[in-house]
Amino acid sequence: MASLMPNFVSRFFRPFTSSTKMGLGPAEGGAQNIPDTAQKCTVAAGCFWGVEHLFRKNFGEEGLYDARVGYIGGDTNNPSYRAVCTGRTGHAEALQMTFDPSRLSYTTLLEFFYKMHDPTTKDRQGADAGTQYRSAIFYHSPEQQVAAKEVTEKVQQQWWKQGTVSTEVLEAGQWWDAEAYHQLYLHKNPGGYECPAHYVRKFPALS
Repeated sequence: MASLMPNFVSRFFRPFTSSTKMGLGPAEGGAQNIPDTAQKCTVAAGCFWGVEHLFRKNFGEEGLYDARVGYIGGDTNNPSYRAVCTGRTGHAEALQMTFDPSRLSYTTLLEFFYKMHDPTTKDRQGADAGTQYRSAIFYHSPEQQVAAKEVTEKVQQQWWKQGTVSTEVLEAGQWWDAEAYHQLYLHKNPGGYECPAHYVRKFPALS
């Protein structure tokens, strides 16, 4: 536990303004030349720094065109990070991915989502607590809605049967990109805070 404290404490000093380090990383301004056949996948799984980092690490060369951290599911327009952190805007910290469905399936992304965080801790991941850290899947089509519900039912029965999966499955509403300094945060700040609940579990294949 002691070894986690420096990173955990740093979570409370996350920057609120763009005066922080803003070195440009790959796709800082968004991916270019994305074909019309691309699809979106939007998920919330706690602190978005680690969520983005794990998805990019695992799928960056496997059909993932782009990944942006931001806010979704709330009641106010163009929320700031500071406002979302209060838990009063209703937004979740989330990741919106654009992917090539001919190389990477939506189901594969959802299964990975359920491996890399704990969906049984409602409104919390690790020590990060609040509705902004809730577990959620925001679907972009009726087909995605069906897939999300099917995968959620399977992981409840086969992977997370010792607890109750609290993941919400909701239609994707207005998306707001987070401030620039949050994009690719762990790429630009190696060793920065990463929620200890964010790691890939070794579950068997779903049947």
